[in-house]
Amino acid sequence: MPETSLPPPVLVADAEALARLAAALAREPALGVDTESNSLHAYRERVCLIQFSTPAGDYILDPLAVSDLSPLAPLFAGPAQQKIFHASEYDVLCLKRDYGFQFANLFDTMVAARTLGWPQLGLGALLEAHFGVTLNKRFQRADWGRRPLTAELLDYARFDTHFLLPLAARLAAELAAAGRAEEAHEEFERLERLPAPPVNGANPHAFWRVNGARDLYPAQAALLQELYLYREKQAERADRPPFKIMSDQTLLEIARRAPQAVDDLEGLPGMTPQQIRRHGAALLTAVRRGQAAPPARPPHFEREPDDVRDRYELLHQWRKTCAKARGVESDVIIPRDALWELARRNPHSAEALEAIETLGPWRRGAYGAEILKVLHKH
Repeated sequence: MPETSLPPPVLVADAEALARLAAALAREPALGVDTESNSLHAYRERVCLIQFSTPAGDYILDPLAVSDLSPLAPLFAGPAQQKIFHASEYDVLCLKRDYGFQFANLFDTMVAARTLGWPQLGLGALLEAHFGVTLNKRFQRADWGRRPLTAELLDYARFDTHFLLPLAARLAAELAAAGRAEEAHEEFERLERLPAPPVNGANPHAFWRVNGARDLYPAQAALLQELYLYREKQAERADRPPFKIMSDQTLLEIARRAPQAVDDLEGLPGMTPQQIRRHGAALLTAVRRGQAAPPARPPHFEREPDDVRDRYELLHQWRKTCAKARGVESDVIIPRDALWELARRNPHSAEALEAIETLGPWRRGAYGAEILKVLHKH
């Protein structure tokens, strides 16, 4: 952690303090913003801290202590203040999911660095390379949902936003000098439009996401479904992430072996004596339910037609060549979902390109002619 003589961050933990904070932030042209969630420690993750930094100071909002965050909605949605994040996608999705916030005038320092082809992308690496600041990630996996918040945790959290304003200023200057500002802002606007994710919970078909589930026989998959749903219920009851109740590997192995007695659970991956005492009988019951259920077959995903796949491959190779020549990652050129939409719709004119919603105006201008040439060759 950088050695500083900074005053402690301001903790905002009641409605009056939030009103003062919202008024103060509204007077600033730019804000550093970050969030901390408890995804590693709770069944349903939620935003547990929102950090703000301005030239005047660092502020940490405790949303577990303040039930109504609506005073922040105009701030996030308004174009007057630039909201500076690092790797904003996760933060934006969480804030949309938990509070319904909308976003405008977003600046993402990681996106900017990727657009420029900088080799360092993590916040710690960028700060060390450009400001000589070394961040200590000691509390990176902390349980931000626990209270009270210690002074050490608050001081740690403030440094995720404290340097965002000077970092964004440097990146903005580099983008302008390289003629890449418009390109980066097109990606910022895409992030602003991301749809809010659903609130997570038990999904009876989510077990197909377990690595190896699709390799099971249908009868075994029916067992895995019941075991998965049992783990979800236990995780929700304990308010813990499902992987902390039982690993995917354990569920998969039980589904493969279909144990019939408690002794059969011994020696299976993750099935310690304590786990067997706690869950053994219930797991056997889940196995019996699965054996009585109809065989489970994976959902059928319609394969893309051959001509679409051919066009995608041509566009993919073109994108890879462009990215290599420019020294950036491939999706900086064009996102993957835009490539698929181009391959499916197969536009033949500049006017037809305008109907590709995932391809913004800057990318159409920069790459439209080349895209049409690739598709014309096909």
